[in-house]
Amino acid sequence: MVRSGFIRLATGLACLLGLFAAPAQAQPDTEVDLALVIAVDISFSMDTDEQALQREGFAQAFRSKPVHDAIRGGMLGRIAVTYVEWAGSPDQKVIIPWTVLDNSESLMAFADRISSTPLRRAQRTSISSAIDFSVKLFDENGLNAARRVIDISGDGPNNQGRLVIEARDAAVAKGIIINGLPIMLRQPGYLDIPDLDIYYRDCVIGGQGAFTVPARERDQFIEAIKTKILLEVANLMPEQSLINRIQSPPRTNCMAGEMQWRDRWSN
Repeated sequence: MVRSGFIRLATGLACLLGLFAAPAQAQPDTEVDLALVIAVDISFSMDTDEQALQREGFAQAFRSKPVHDAIRGGMLGRIAVTYVEWAGSPDQKVIIPWTVLDNSESLMAFADRISSTPLRRAQRTSISSAIDFSVKLFDENGLNAARRVIDISGDGPNNQGRLVIEARDAAVAKGIIINGLPIMLRQPGYLDIPDLDIYYRDCVIGGQGAFTVPARERDQFIEAIKTKILLEVANLMPEQSLINRIQSPPRTNCMAGEMQWRDRWSN
């Protein structure tokens, strides 16, 4: 009897510890304040230092007290998040599946999973395919979310797959919001475009309250990511536009990346 009691106690402790080992994966019909796809660019244009900073920024965001407080302040006090890496049109990969975050332990565990995933890189840049892939993740997750948001970050324009505006408009038609984090840490080079923030504003983001938070300085990159996640979780808009221009430039050519790629191979 004593031995069986110890076995039951040990089993119970193991189950209890298991609850804190990793955040719970989302179950069908779970109600959440927000379902968020974090879609991060891993194309070869992103150097390994940029990738490491990007990953650390998202990890720090989910460790931060303001984000924890914002989640608790929601109507239900929980969100669901999935972390996706993308590059060209055939290359999208779920790194962390849909996970419910509703307490500090689940948030810290989610951040640790982001930090511990090995870096990888792949060819081309297909923002449109990343959006389409993210939309399918919403369709398949079975969650009941008050808001559905795609958080897409990248350092270049779409140059593969269907037109980015077609993917954006299809997502927005389903009530999905797309926010952007254009990465502008270096001078535009080969196959880059100037004013990537304007390209993201005109061609990538969409939906009610959509916004961008550009990352222009390496030492501000992590803070830009943390700010963006906090705004999305808290359902807030930046106090003022984070795209600062003396005059409004003409609208961007949303086929700029495709044209660059075509010109590369036609010369």
